[in-house]
Amino acid sequence: MVASKGGNGRWLRKYKVFFLIGLVILLFQVLLAAHFLELNKSSSLDDWQPQSQQPVSQTVDSVSRRKPQAVNTTVLRVEELSFKPECEIAGKEAVSAIHRAKSQKCKQLIVNVTCRSLAGLLYPKRLTGSCPGDGKITGKALGCFKDENNYRLLSGYFGVNKKTNSPDYCIQLCLQSGFEYAGVQYSTECFCGNEEPPATYKLPDSSCNMKCPGDSHATCGGYYTINIYQTGIKKFVPQVANTESPVADDHVRIVFLLTLNGRALRQVKRLLKILYHKNHYYYIHVDVREDYLFRELLHLEQRFPNVRLTRRRFATIWGGASLLEMLLSCMSELLEMPGWRWDFVLNLSESDYPVKMVSSLERFLSANRDRNFVKSHGRDTQRFLQKQGLDKTFVECDMRMWRVADRQLPAGLQMDGGSDWIALSRKFVAHVAAKEPDELVSGLRQVFRHTLLPAESFFHTVLRNTHFCDSYVDNNLHVTNWKRKLGCKCQYKHVVDWCGCSPNDFRPDDWPRIQTTSSRHLYFARKFEPIINQAILLKLELWLFGVEKPSRKVPNLHSYWQSIYHHMDLTPQIDDGLRTVISSIGRIWARSVTNGTCKIQIKETKSATSYHSKDSYKYTLVHLRTAVDASEVDVEVAFRPINMTYLVAPSALTKRLEELIVSSDFDQKEQMSRNFPRILSPNSEPVLVYKFASSEVTFVHNISCLWVNPMGTLAEVTDISIDENSATGHSKPILKQPHLPGPWTVKLIHQQTLLAEVKFLITPLEYHMSNPITQKQATLIHGGPLSRSVVDNFDKFLDSGYDQTILKAVSVSNSKKTGRELQSWIDSLLTKFYVVEKMCAVKRAVQICGVQLEECFNTTWSSFAPDPKSVIANVNQTTGAFDIW
Repeated sequence: MVASKGGNGRWLRKYKVFFLIGLVILLFQVLLAAHFLELNKSSSLDDWQPQSQQPVSQTVDSVSRRKPQAVNTTVLRVEELSFKPECEIAGKEAVSAIHRAKSQKCKQLIVNVTCRSLAGLLYPKRLTGSCPGDGKITGKALGCFKDENNYRLLSGYFGVNKKTNSPDYCIQLCLQSGFEYAGVQYSTECFCGNEEPPATYKLPDSSCNMKCPGDSHATCGGYYTINIYQTGIKKFVPQVANTESPVADDHVRIVFLLTLNGRALRQVKRLLKILYHKNHYYYIHVDVREDYLFRELLHLEQRFPNVRLTRRRFATIWGGASLLEMLLSCMSELLEMPGWRWDFVLNLSESDYPVKMVSSLERFLSANRDRNFVKSHGRDTQRFLQKQGLDKTFVECDMRMWRVADRQLPAGLQMDGGSDWIALSRKFVAHVAAKEPDELVSGLRQVFRHTLLPAESFFHTVLRNTHFCDSYVDNNLHVTNWKRKLGCKCQYKHVVDWCGCSPNDFRPDDWPRIQTTSSRHLYFARKFEPIINQAILLKLELWLFGVEKPSRKVPNLHSYWQSIYHHMDLTPQIDDGLRTVISSIGRIWARSVTNGTCKIQIKETKSATSYHSKDSYKYTLVHLRTAVDASEVDVEVAFRPINMTYLVAPSALTKRLEELIVSSDFDQKEQMSRNFPRILSPNSEPVLVYKFASSEVTFVHNISCLWVNPMGTLAEVTDISIDENSATGHSKPILKQPHLPGPWTVKLIHQQTLLAEVKFLITPLEYHMSNPITQKQATLIHGGPLSRSVVDNFDKFLDSGYDQTILKAVSVSNSKKTGRELQSWIDSLLTKFYVVEKMCAVKRAVQICGVQLEECFNTTWSSFAPDPKSVIANVNQTTGAFDIW
């Protein structure tokens, strides 16, 4: 018994020792974790995703949604600058931006903005609004009140800030978020709300006795006691749109402000046709880099007095400050447009399309004269500010928005934002776009000059803080096709230091979303891109006109053409790979027609057009000016890439394989490549695009993709995973540029079996920077990267018959080719990967070298074929609009 008791005692003492050791280890881990979290909070929270009801210390000290591109050091390398910075810059975001900027002009702008920000000179400290506050006074103390855990007096917003919480701090945060009341509690807590605290909950002031971490002279409530203050603003309630019919003679006139980019000329004309009415106005801004679109639309001014193109053009990028500058510039010009008596301005892009007739929109706006239509974010304001990056300073230059620092927004402002699609009254436009704006508008312009996505917040914020606040209607008149799982994959990283989202294009499967607009005050939908899907546009037009099919036969109803090159364009600069291919196609076609008694000479490549039918890419069309003997003839030829996909081993996976191509410009949002002719050059970024049909078998298949260069060397291995669902996606290799020109192969390997392979061409370049390539340039570009091969267990899948010595010698020889020798090499490669299938004569049917060419107008495929959908003819004098169906 004694022995047993003694043994238990010894075990008990051992357990105590183990317990103490474990407790020490646990405490040590807790201390390490706390230290790590503190460091992480104070230095970098770049990966943190803001959520509602987060502590103020996290929500106010803003957090980016993605990490900026890293630099090796946060020390500015002054020796790289051609100027001397006027201040010391140590912030990692600013240093990173300066190092990544390409031009010295951009670097200096970033430095200047950063220095002004550090000196507190970039933004106004406070701005005063003029929206009536119903007698409320900013900072007026209402007293100390009892609060309860299950019944909060102020329930609109809650946050914790252990360092800077104070009555002033909390009042400004609540005012910024649009709340009437602010309350501080338990020293570090800030509450916001719109309900006035009941008098029955009031306590003696001594019940609120905790000091504030941000102001030692003030008290910040106590344990379930709260000091409550007025913020000086009234509760914001958007106006409800009037639905009553307007007076018969009181119809408004609308300016449709079209802000256009790209080359979708035919879609722009189709949009203008359905929008047009002689009583309204059409003001068009074309991006300064888009020569083709501006040149082709300029003719409309001569035909229609209510159509004008602005000559003050901007180069805009997604999220750029230039977008707001462009809108304000156009609005300022509209205010001074002689003879234009308008009541509303409504902005649209080439991707918008009406879901109701313009007459319906006119009646609606006539019933809501002097109101302003914008769409608010509809979420917690502090979370919105962080999500949009409004608490960051951005600088736009080198066609990029650079994130350079955190910032404090001016005090006294209610912040708001949401959508950049708006419909504004003339009175408000005159206020916000005035040449000499008041102090508030001027201050906000300065703030939004360095703001990401400024057009999505500027007009909303001005409305909320001026006497126009009672004209705010929370409706941008649009329905947008958001599919956030596809559209929010951190897009636009190539132009902004931020993660951006974009809506998807409408397709026939999305038709129910459009149908729901019939009973709502929605008049436009977006986005539409006929080069992606045109069937939805036809369905929408027929729905608008209340018919099942067009009232007359429409030639080429399901065809779409979009320009990709025109010889008169100065900007944007043509892609060297595209120019090389279309020039080669001209030579290949000319040789196919030339015979012993007749020779064709290509004088000029005039244009190239992408042709689609029933929403499928068909051809790339090349317009050529040729010389046949002594006469000149314009012809158009159609070429397409040859299918170079080969199934090797029959299996369940190969039976599911619906598409396998190598291209570039993969659009994750639309799950497709936008490089339709699959033209790849040594500086392209090739991707493998695949599509597998769905399967009833639940299994994940891991497939290896072998990227084999023209020398038979394994250049890269990538992996894809296919499950039972229909899988469309892409695999992008990390290949060093320039790529070796010639035929490449991608092989798909599954479980040590070769399933399929696809061949693609890296085209040698005939041009560099739009000029004929020199021998030095050709040697550098066509020589490929320094030898780099992937060592892996795939040797058996590589062709062992390649003689590396010979292939290397051939590559060296090819890299020195220029002039006609280079052209011959290019032409010989293209004949293996492309085919010329059709040809026609532009002006009239002709015979060339014994080959009869029909007139292009009489074909169904040529860019010169009739396309009534996009032809702007004469206005119907009765209706004032164009006849469509």
